[in-house]
Amino acid sequence: MIKVITYGTYDMLHYGHIRLLQRAKLLGDYLVVGVTSDDYDKTRGKINNKQSLMERIEAVRNTGYADEIVVEEYEGQKIDDIKRMGIDIFTVGSDWEGYFDYLGEYCKVIYLPRTEGISSSQIRTEKRKLRIGIAGVTSFIGKFINEAKFVNGVNVSGIYAPGHEELYGLSPASSYSDLLGEVDAVYVVSEPRRHYQDIKAALSAGRHVLCESPVALSSGECSELFSMARERGLILMEGIKTAYSTAYARLVLLAKSGKIGHVVSVDSVCTSLEEDTTGTSWNAMCKWGPTALLPVMQILGTGYRSKTFFTKFSDERTNSDAFTKIDFVYPSAVASIKIARAAKSEGTLIVSGTKGYIYVPAPWWKTDYFEVRYENQERNNRYFYQLEGEGIRYEIVVFAKSVELAGGGGVISEEVSRTIAEIASDFNDRKDMVTFS
Repeated sequence: MIKVITYGTYDMLHYGHIRLLQRAKLLGDYLVVGVTSDDYDKTRGKINNKQSLMERIEAVRNTGYADEIVVEEYEGQKIDDIKRMGIDIFTVGSDWEGYFDYLGEYCKVIYLPRTEGISSSQIRTEKRKLRIGIAGVTSFIGKFINEAKFVNGVNVSGIYAPGHEELYGLSPASSYSDLLGEVDAVYVVSEPRRHYQDIKAALSAGRHVLCESPVALSSGECSELFSMARERGLILMEGIKTAYSTAYARLVLLAKSGKIGHVVSVDSVCTSLEEDTTGTSWNAMCKWGPTALLPVMQILGTGYRSKTFFTKFSDERTNSDAFTKIDFVYPSAVASIKIARAAKSEGTLIVSGTKGYIYVPAPWWKTDYFEVRYENQERNNRYFYQLEGEGIRYEIVVFAKSVELAGGGGVISEEVSRTIAEIASDFNDRKDMVTFS
């Protein structure tokens, strides 16, 4: 019996896929089809699959050509599969010509001509044509523009940032309303004090919104904006790129699953000393506060009993904090965050539990790796996950999918967004604050 194996993502299975599977089947007596997992696809740059792994497996099964289906989950699995299953022929589309020649050591390699004019990427691009405009100026707009290029069908097409448009090579709009008239959605990165009015104007114009956190500077304004988005059938999503990295999502799930017992403390540190060359007024509370607060709110929840700010201001007139520490007391846990733009500390995240703890090294908000540690070190586990573009491209994918599907939204709940806005409001009002010089 001649065994044949082939691999693919098989997202939105189309005629080209079916023809390739049909020809692969004709090469032998038994066809094994490897379907790549979502996490492995991310390591290969495929971050915007429309269908889940199970949907893709079912689509392959329904063709009737696969005698066996396996899930491809890691680099080097092809060699393991070929040796383990006694494969005689490895085959794949001719667009990979030469790439898999190294497998010739283990079996025969055949490249099959692909069906011209059909690809999943083209289909996704046609189905999801989203024009995004940028409103505002920050140091990471360039990163956003570059990361958007990895997402099929998303086009960053214009910007309204008076005095700074030439920095990004985008078509400048003469006014914010002109920008809204030319796009389907807007990425709001204006100064935090403008977020509420910029989001409201965009929603009023029927535009979807991805806004860099915080969405607003009061919980009331935040609630109003989310209600407005729902009433108009629009997507309003809070942008904290860390929330969309696989490693961060996994550590939150592990912390809440009881892996380290009952969580008694979350300690989160985000600091930087980089200069702001844009001339905008992002204080430490707005620049770093939402990111540092994210694991606290997503692991312990928003129902804290009390909080205390400890703040050193660099300019009290503008609420510009050089350093802020916030301590939270929960019914059965505590939390602490440190944020700064004019002080430096080790940017770690530590989640302490009754059985062990999760340690994320600096800079934790860009992590692709974390550890679960125990008293008995032999039980320690290390977790590695691919991270490209600091999570920005994954954030854009989720936003684009939410727009396309007219629902879903991001992974940050409205309740967490409201709480972040409430904390920012209390900071501006100097509520529960101790200052020092």
